[in-house]
Amino acid sequence: MHDERRRIEERVQRVHDQRIKPATYAATVPFEVEAWQAPGEPVSFEEAASARYEPFAMNTPWGPPWGTTWFRMRGRVPTEWAGRRVEAVIDLGFVGDWPGNQAEALVHLPDGRPLKAVNPLNQYVPIAHPATGGEQIDYLVEAASNPDILKDNFSKVTPMGDKLTAGSAPLYTFQRADIAVLDEEVWHLDLDLQVLRELMVHLGEHEPRRHEIMHALDRAMDALDLDDVPGSAAAAREVLAPILAKPAHASAHTVSGVGHAHIDSAWLWPIRETKRKTSRTFSNVTSLADEYDDFIFACSQAQQYEWVRDNYPHVWARIQDSVKKGQWVPVGGMWVEADGNLPGGEAMARQLIHGKRFFIEHFGVETKGVWLPDSFGYTAAYPQLAKLAGNDWFLTQKISWNQTNKFPHHTFWWEGIDGTRIFTHFPPVDTYNARFSGEEMHRAVRNYSEKGGGSRSLAPFGWGDGGGGPTREIMERARRLADLEGSPKVVVEHPDEFFAKAREEYPDAPVWNGELYLELHRATYTSQARTKQGNRRSEHKLREAELWATTAALHAPGYAYPYDKLDRLWKTVLLHQFHDILPGSSIAWVHREAEAEYARVAEELEALTAEAVAALGAGGTRVFNTSPFDRAEVVRTAGGAPAYVEVPASGSAPLTDAEPAQPVRTEGRVLDNGLIRVEVAEDGTLASVRDLRAGGREVLADQGNLLRLHTDLPNYWDAWDIDKHYKNRYTDLLDTSSVEVVSDAPLLGAIRVTRSFGKGSTITQTITVRAGSARIDFETDIDWHEAEKILKAGFPVDIRAAHSSAEIQFGHVQRPTHTNTSWEAARFEVPGHRWVHLAEPGYGVAVLNDSTYGHDVSRTVREDGGTTTRVSLSLVRAPRIPDPEADQGRHRFTYSLLPGASIEDTVAEGYALNLPLRVADAAGATEPVVSVDGDGVTVEAVKLADDASGDVVVRLYECNGGRAQGVLRTGFPLAGAQVTDLLERPLDDAEISEAGVAVALRPFQVLTLRLRRG
Repeated sequence: MHDERRRIEERVQRVHDQRIKPATYAATVPFEVEAWQAPGEPVSFEEAASARYEPFAMNTPWGPPWGTTWFRMRGRVPTEWAGRRVEAVIDLGFVGDWPGNQAEALVHLPDGRPLKAVNPLNQYVPIAHPATGGEQIDYLVEAASNPDILKDNFSKVTPMGDKLTAGSAPLYTFQRADIAVLDEEVWHLDLDLQVLRELMVHLGEHEPRRHEIMHALDRAMDALDLDDVPGSAAAAREVLAPILAKPAHASAHTVSGVGHAHIDSAWLWPIRETKRKTSRTFSNVTSLADEYDDFIFACSQAQQYEWVRDNYPHVWARIQDSVKKGQWVPVGGMWVEADGNLPGGEAMARQLIHGKRFFIEHFGVETKGVWLPDSFGYTAAYPQLAKLAGNDWFLTQKISWNQTNKFPHHTFWWEGIDGTRIFTHFPPVDTYNARFSGEEMHRAVRNYSEKGGGSRSLAPFGWGDGGGGPTREIMERARRLADLEGSPKVVVEHPDEFFAKAREEYPDAPVWNGELYLELHRATYTSQARTKQGNRRSEHKLREAELWATTAALHAPGYAYPYDKLDRLWKTVLLHQFHDILPGSSIAWVHREAEAEYARVAEELEALTAEAVAALGAGGTRVFNTSPFDRAEVVRTAGGAPAYVEVPASGSAPLTDAEPAQPVRTEGRVLDNGLIRVEVAEDGTLASVRDLRAGGREVLADQGNLLRLHTDLPNYWDAWDIDKHYKNRYTDLLDTSSVEVVSDAPLLGAIRVTRSFGKGSTITQTITVRAGSARIDFETDIDWHEAEKILKAGFPVDIRAAHSSAEIQFGHVQRPTHTNTSWEAARFEVPGHRWVHLAEPGYGVAVLNDSTYGHDVSRTVREDGGTTTRVSLSLVRAPRIPDPEADQGRHRFTYSLLPGASIEDTVAEGYALNLPLRVADAAGATEPVVSVDGDGVTVEAVKLADDASGDVVVRLYECNGGRAQGVLRTGFPLAGAQVTDLLERPLDDAEISEAGVAVALRPFQVLTLRLRRG
């Protein structure tokens, strides 16, 4: 037989594109259209309905950037269309085919009920099936003219990322608003051809099935009258029916399809637009559920549900109905799909708590899995936290984006830092926006790593990132692929069902231990530094407000614990931990609003804490310690003068004139407090740091606190990526404007270093040594005006460290300092929370911070045979896409060097740096709510129970990575204690003695105790 593949394949493509596709709609009549441009921000339906509309013609430009135009569309179904399937077809002037980052619209009925949305791949609105003829149609269409930020594929700087800079020129030209007859036979022929053609081209050239499909398609084209496609479509379909009916092989891979619409809670659009995106997408989804009984849709992010509940009650009611029918599946159990590395431990717990509780309260559904497809890496604390929240499985997709190494598993057990394991799946289809194309199905089978062990994988299907969701075309593809020779089998089902089947067939799946590090998007640990600082400060201020509000509730008669305010503030912070807000990868508008929101949160939390402290009574001055460790340190009083105080963990003490063992001596550029001796060089770097407790051991192997300005132009994704070549070109900032002593007091010695550099940037650092402390602080004030640069602060220490330890949620991870393999080499920039620790047997050094996350650790051997291990903090970047002004302007933060530190010393100082002592007017002493005896047992949160019962909830964890035993004592009469899950539901009774509650923890174990007051 002659090889006619090219002729047939090209024939099928042309006939499909030029004859069949255009014949999908058999007849059309235009709507009468009027328009009204809403001024400023979006308005309510009621305001839009009462506005004055003007006639509007097709092919007219409309829509300023970030604007809203309302269109009134009126028409009548012709009587001769009776019995036909009639739809409205609306084309706003769509650009490309991605529904999430351009024009979108929500169609309303005259009474305000949202009907359905339209976007590039979902332009229809059902009218009647079948029509009776003569139906009157009246729509109000809310159209959003969002700019296409991806227009130049992230290759050009754009001002469109903020309404303040985007201008007002119309972006789109309205193309079509018709009432139309859908020719169902042609529409189904279109889908038959698409599925078979895509299957054919991805089968091997020597596969008989490929040639069978090819010749059937050729015969179908012969059966099609090109002059009468509607009249001959059935004949063409008849030719293809036997080919579509051939069942899949018995050993075919099974793809479990789960409807999905990834909606970034903010990214290339602001939060206010996401609120509208949810209504559009969810309207489409509930409409599709009415049409397809076998449709299943999984949706995460409780925050988005709450937006719909509060703003679109009709859509909310439809969601509730779909949940009851089992077609809509709440998943994920988190408030938002948060970043997987940067939120603190308690914040990550609250993501799960607030998310799961929302779904339980509003739907009676307890989610069983963490659904997090698009975060930029995943902390090794996740397995334990997920299980403590009642989850059985974990799903993500993003690790398939690895730049260097292919992750070896798709179905596996993920083991966290404490030993907890959770059943985990990465869809081998390598997308969370699947559409069941032939390419995707081929890729899913080819990629799947568990062949021979498992036989199934999951595919989230539907358009996403900016929403859109599944379409009827995708559902039709799934039906055709349910049992089709040459393809994997497709079954649309609940994700819980997929995980149950996958676990049953592969219970001994391989184990991956530790973090799921994404070898890409490493700059998300640093970009938009003020957003990250706002998150860190908010997390610690929430801890402080909860602790002192609990203290006041226990000891101050008449004080009311602010449940509702704390709940609202927590949810605000959790929202901004979304995986494109906190990582710094959103447009300017998003980060401008985030910074303002964090300022409001800080103000409210300061007021709540002050109110709680004031409720304890006036008279005298006390110092309050929110940290879980006892502290003896220098604090600044209200007047600014330093004082040395000793304060118990989670407690308070009067402001006294205690004296440290040794004062600080300042001699020229040398600061000495009897514990450490710090010499500042003429160029402002650290020339020497000697640990006097270790016999005068020199800590540094070279210049310390060396500020290095690197060129930082990644290959792609400017705000997201830092590529390894950044290391090759840099400037050391050694020129100084001044190096001067600014404090030589006995309690506090400080030297200020000022530098100017680059394009008008300045940096002022105050290097501070305090009495009684080995910690050296670098209080930093930067006025930053660089572009495509990254600033790092390096500390080369004279330690042969086999690994670095970086704090993560409820513990720390160890990472090798060598680059023996490509896996280690790929970790050239890594995340950590409050500290990084380097050690050799007998001696350790830590670098602490109060708001930065990214860092790198490297190791070299000197000519003298000694080893230099360098840790460099990433302080600030200057990407220009998608926010041209990212990180420009003022930054204030502190980082520290801590010589001679164990892990527990480092943990304590990390808390101390991030939780400054609070000086306030207050009355006599009150006992701490709780105190703990036992090394390693660390209190992370103290609060009243969420059910307003008055019980006290305490969250503890083991911080050193070893076993810990201790006793938790209470500052109130204790009537009972229970171990609970994260949602404060009882798991077991805790052991109580006269001393308190006995605590025994495995390494990095998290323990939640619910304490009943006597």
